[in-house]
Order: sequence, then structure tokens, then C-alpha cells
Amino acid sequence: QVQLVESGGGLVQAGGSLRLSCAASGRTFSRYVTGWFRQAPGKEREFVARITGSGGNTDYADSVKGRFTISRDNAKNTVYLQMNSLKPEDTARYYCAAGLPYTRFEYWGQGTQVTVSS
Repeated sequence: QVQLVESGGGLVQAGGSLRLSCAASGRTFSRYVTGWFRQAPGKEREFVARITGSGGNTDYADSVKGRFTISRDNAKNTVYLQMNSLKPEDTARYYCAAGLPYTRFEYWGQGTQVTVSS
């Protein structure tokens, strides 16, 4: 029902920055909590950040707190993840997700690869 498409991934050196974008379909985008998850080879998917529909509340994994910033532009049906001070440990495929408040993240994008070299 809701389609999510990530972009902005790539190869960057440690200490560099990237901004990921997630373009969403649907006229009710502003009602959805959206988030970012990542999965590295051989590891479980992990939570990175989430933001409420209005953009008023955010939450981050401890591993990225202070370095990553999640934001959204509801007029453009887009959520962003600004990633600064990147580390090799941040290398993973990053996925955008969405869900109504107090429900599971049921909609997922295809992911975009982020590779951080040392």
C-alpha cells in the first residue's frame, strides 16, 4: 500500500558525511511514524532512528546519537537521515520504514548501501 524508495547511499571515507533520502507514496504520509534501520553482512537488522509524523519527536540508537539526524518534509513526502562523522562500523544497507503510531513498522523500502572506508 505504502511504497518507500531510499536513495543517497554510496562510498565515503571515515569522518565523512552522507544524506539519505526516503521518498514515500500516499497522501497520509504525515500520519506515519517513519524510521531508519540498517543491516550489515552477517548481522541482524538494527534500529537507527525514528521520527513522529509531525516531526516533533525523534529517537536514536546510542551508536549514532550525536552523529546522525533524522528529519522529514511532509510536503515532499520525504524523510531524511543526515549522517556525519561516519565510521567503518556504519557500513550497512540502510532501510526506510513506516508505520502508524503504536504499531509495527509494516512498510519497508528496498534499501540503499552505505560503505565507509578506513
